[in-house]
Amino acid sequence: MDQATTQIERTHLEDVRNELDVEMKRIPPWKKQITFRGVIASIFIGIIYSVILMKLNLTTGIVPNLNVSAALLAFVFIRTWTKLLRKSGFIPTPFSRQENTIIQTCAVACYSIAYGGGFGSYLLGLNKKTYEQAGVDTEGNTPGSYKEPDLSWMIPFLFVVSFVGLLALVPLRKIMIIDYKLAYPSGTATAVLINGFHTQKGDEMAKKQVQGFGKFFCLSFVWSFFQWFYTAGEGCGFSNFPTFGLQALKNTFYFDFSATYVGAGMICPHSVNLSLLFGAVLSWGVMWPLIGEKKGDWFPSSLPTSSMKSLNGYKVFISIALILGDGLYNFIKILFFTCRSIYGQLKKRKLRTFPVEEEEYASQTDLPRNEAFIREGIPLWVACTGYLVFSIISIMVIPQMFPVLKWYYVVITYLIAPSLSFCNAYGTGLTDMNMSYNYGKVALFVLSAMVGKESGGVVAGLIGCGLIKSMVSISSDLMHDLKTAHLTLTSPRSMLISQAIGTAIGCIVAPLTFFLFYKAFDVGNPDGEYKAPYALIYRNMAILGVEGFSALPTHCLQLCYGFFGFAVLANLIRDLGPMKVRELVPLPMAMAVPFLVGAYFAIDMCVGSLVVFILNRLNRTKAASMIPAIASGLICGDGLWILPSSVLALAGVKPPICMKFWSR
Repeated sequence: MDQATTQIERTHLEDVRNELDVEMKRIPPWKKQITFRGVIASIFIGIIYSVILMKLNLTTGIVPNLNVSAALLAFVFIRTWTKLLRKSGFIPTPFSRQENTIIQTCAVACYSIAYGGGFGSYLLGLNKKTYEQAGVDTEGNTPGSYKEPDLSWMIPFLFVVSFVGLLALVPLRKIMIIDYKLAYPSGTATAVLINGFHTQKGDEMAKKQVQGFGKFFCLSFVWSFFQWFYTAGEGCGFSNFPTFGLQALKNTFYFDFSATYVGAGMICPHSVNLSLLFGAVLSWGVMWPLIGEKKGDWFPSSLPTSSMKSLNGYKVFISIALILGDGLYNFIKILFFTCRSIYGQLKKRKLRTFPVEEEEYASQTDLPRNEAFIREGIPLWVACTGYLVFSIISIMVIPQMFPVLKWYYVVITYLIAPSLSFCNAYGTGLTDMNMSYNYGKVALFVLSAMVGKESGGVVAGLIGCGLIKSMVSISSDLMHDLKTAHLTLTSPRSMLISQAIGTAIGCIVAPLTFFLFYKAFDVGNPDGEYKAPYALIYRNMAILGVEGFSALPTHCLQLCYGFFGFAVLANLIRDLGPMKVRELVPLPMAMAVPFLVGAYFAIDMCVGSLVVFILNRLNRTKAASMIPAIASGLICGDGLWILPSSVLALAGVKPPICMKFWSR
């Protein structure tokens, strides 16, 4: 029986090998994998998703993974384009999985700058409004320690910071993808989707996904347009509908009819959405009303609500405690798994030079992919020279932009960044958790403390955070894309070039998108739609690094200790506790966001989870393929409406109606 099973498995592996051999013969040269139509499609997708991610970044900071959605949209654009050409009598170039991969990579590299560029965190934390919100009377918040956003310095800053990270880990691509066989779950999922599209069965499923995407895209866009008519004044419109009553509305408990958050909730796991809801109930339902009653006792009643010495200080610093507790735990955990895995790989090589027969035979299915991956590699001297050149440019340019960050701090940053990038990329390959922001937070605290209050430690810490975070994140993203390239038989050389093209486009598109929001809307207003909560959080982290615990209001330190410990304990239970208990423990990082932002978006995202639950109950097989398409349609439709609404706001065109609710 065992021999028969083994023979069947061998036959299947042989079929897979033959299929790969056939596909190898169809692979276009690396120069032809990058096409003009592909670059145009990438720019279009990158712009759309930059707007969407910028909105999410400036409202809640919760951003779902959109790589699969980008691959689907790339397939939609090129297939639509080729059909139009055929109907017009032209014969278009065949659309290959390699071109699909290149478009997805270029688009992701473009819109990743909108999220990872710090527009909602460390860069926005430099502006005057955030400086004032942090408290001009706060000792560590040095007078004049702000820099207003401007395209003249933001675009060059992003260029010098982003391109260094592209080349940091290129020499290690073979080790991490082929030798260590790291999974990179997001990159693998994207590759499976792209490979599935380019089969007969996958083509049929793709048509259904395209139809679902189109329907919900139109529905979402029209709904956003309809809502706009009722938002003539502050607090007007469906986004302030008192779903659970006026008292609940005051405590931010309402459904704001946002298709973006419902779509994001459909993509995010149920555990994330329920953790958001738990954090919202704990903070806005219990803690803030109770602490608010201590006005005049714990903090002066004369202070404005935006002061860090009033209720707002508790919101900010308890959020920071949860984020740091969760981040520190996961940082140590990933570091432990990384070291253990590397040690295991080295020990395995010493104990056994040659694999056993079954493993050797099974590995034959990877040979075509390995051959394609190695055949058109990137020369070592190109990666090393490029990293050195971009580092030198960065060392010269950044101190000119921010004199408080001396050149030797930048040198130290770029000396240690490659090792941090490796740790993060390896950990991401094992767990799919990108810990770049935690590496950035460590740099923020260290640099803030080293530079000191009098020498501009807050600004130095925020910029140092950006340097480390950008390099570590971009290196990890490139490894994800190289994993996708390995599985779709795409050339690493064309992948690196497409990543560079997308990064260059993103360094221009992302600041322009940011200024579209910055000029059209009241970004950073704690009572408005675009609160940008992480800007205030990051600035206060820098102040904490400079000033220490004296920055905290009364009894806040004790609460921070408690929530820091809760974050560590919750993660321990999730990793080591019984399975039934693990599922009930919330995620501290997700809990922290509504502490500062409010409860409304958590309710929206839970509605997204409810939609997913219903679709799975109706037809689980169909739901698995259609949920990403429906969610992407909802997000893209609502996100695209931002463009005309911003233009209308800049032109001074106001909606005709205000829909608002008062108590009788």
